Amino acid sequence: MDTLKSAGPFTVFAPTDEAFAKLPAGTVEGLLKDPAKLKDILLYHVVSGKVMAGSVVKMKSAKTVEGGMVKIQAMGGKVMVDNAAVVKTDILCDNGVIHVIDTVIMPKTGK
Repeated sequence: MDTLKSAGPFTVFAPTDEAFAKLPAGTVEGLLKDPAKLKDILLYHVVSGKVMAGSVVKMKSAKTVEGGMVKIQAMGGKVMVDNAAVVKTDILCDNGVIHVIDTVIMPKTGK
């Protein structure tokens, strides 16, 4: 995906392998056959700018590169991005930062 190959910086909410395994049977295979939908889902996990965990916890939402908004909640020592819990934070990369999440988040219809 050309977006993530650019200089950035980007913040990626990256699902674990287990997060993908939680999807209904056939979902991943179906997405591989629908590149446009797959691209939208992947870009929904990306926010422009390098947003470190200390800043994420102060946010209520963030606009994704896909164009939708993710809801962010910090409560009881846990941070949620839509319905996904953040399980690891601040993995630095050349063009931004990764926060690992435990669920694949899906764009809302009708941005």
